[in-house]
Amino acid sequence: MAVDYIVIVVYLAGMLAMGWWGMRRAKSKSEFLVAGRRLGPAMYSGTMAAIVLGGASTIGGVGLGYQYGLSGAWMVVTIGLGILALSVFFSARIARLKVYTVSEMLDLRYGGRAGVISGVVMWAYTLMLAVTSTIAYATIFDVLFDVNRTLAIVLGGSIVVAYSTLGGMWSITLTDMVQFVVKTIGVLLLLLPIAVVKAGGFGAMKAELPTSYFDPLGIGGETIFTYVLIYTFGMLIGQDIWQRVFTARNDRTAKWGGTVAGTYCLAYAVAGAIIGTAAKVLYPELGSPDDAFATIVKDELPVGVRGLVLAAALAAVMSTSSGALIACATVANNDIWSRLRGVVKPLAEGEAHDEVKGNRVFILVMGVGVICAAIVLNDVVEALTVAYNLLVGGLLVPILGGLLWKRGTAQGALAAVAAGGLAVIGLMAGYGILANEPVYYGLLASLAAYVAVSLATKPTDGAVLAAWRERLAGRAPETAPEPAPAHQ
Repeated sequence: MAVDYIVIVVYLAGMLAMGWWGMRRAKSKSEFLVAGRRLGPAMYSGTMAAIVLGGASTIGGVGLGYQYGLSGAWMVVTIGLGILALSVFFSARIARLKVYTVSEMLDLRYGGRAGVISGVVMWAYTLMLAVTSTIAYATIFDVLFDVNRTLAIVLGGSIVVAYSTLGGMWSITLTDMVQFVVKTIGVLLLLLPIAVVKAGGFGAMKAELPTSYFDPLGIGGETIFTYVLIYTFGMLIGQDIWQRVFTARNDRTAKWGGTVAGTYCLAYAVAGAIIGTAAKVLYPELGSPDDAFATIVKDELPVGVRGLVLAAALAAVMSTSSGALIACATVANNDIWSRLRGVVKPLAEGEAHDEVKGNRVFILVMGVGVICAAIVLNDVVEALTVAYNLLVGGLLVPILGGLLWKRGTAQGALAAVAAGGLAVIGLMAGYGILANEPVYYGLLASLAAYVAVSLATKPTDGAVLAAWRERLAGRAPETAPEPAPAHQ
């Protein structure tokens, strides 16, 4: 195991070094939050794939393969489909808006009155996403170093908070590229073929397991439909995903780079399901499906390779965690605190405000809060389900409506957020957090409220819509132009 430890320690040290490098580069708000909007196709594709393929996609995806066979790929497949849909249909327009948050987009589209409540909902979603990703460190560090849960969360979380705070999106982009390469080598090129060979090949796997394990719809049509609602639509509107779109050099990069990332997600989904199916042959009586990944890595891989694959799992968790953390801090600072500051204590005329320092402080504060929440919470699935139900039930309709329907109004958007959010919360209390009904009926309530209230209220001001169209066409500057950073 000594070689495995060395591989992991070198990997973690590299993450911190990239945080330091990113700190030297992030000199403005744009550089810190969206990497200066300068990422080319290769780097954009790698970082987009890294942010969406986290611990749930890696450890959870293998676990679903262990439990259901090849149809266990559907959860990650729907994530890939969401990235493809976002990239092909919406990313070019999103990139041209030159904003920093989803709520800023809503303010632009509806006239500055819809962003506050959406900011609170988006903050809750990104916070829960960061917390659940951080909890996943416990599983990996337990396999690596046999440490207790709290220490594992503090250790892994502190590293992510450190490099995210230092360099913002530049650090996260660099670390995500490394994490993308490590995941590709560790999971696709090493673990996948080794697991299949150890299980005796596909022929032996088919002979050992029920035919349902090789039925592409074996997981159930209702489950697949729910995955589409939660994950495919969730990919279309999440702040953590949009913030990556904002890093693209231009709309062509956002479209085609994202298409490559979505296609990669589909391959990753199939690989995880196959690995889980192989694990079922090798270890038919595991206590929990989520133990399949760690068990097959620990027992079947040679020294050195084992360390690299565990680093791949760590990379998956860290990429999602860091992306969710910077998204959470960006929303907290730009959509919530900046508005409260403007109401409670506006900046005096000419008073300087260091936006990089402010965002860095928010990442640090949110990071500490995420670590503390991760230590307290136990049920990852329930926390993540609440987050996605609120996101999709409350925000999908006003966001897509704003992009697709010019008759939508600010009042309609606020009604949609309120109706969808309250319906989801009430139905989760009645049906249970893990039930499918809350997101189904929450979406219907949100859509009905949006259409009814929009048609019943005065159309959005023509000047607002004209300014919106200019932004969508890429012919208007950012909301708050920044001075160019000084070059040393």
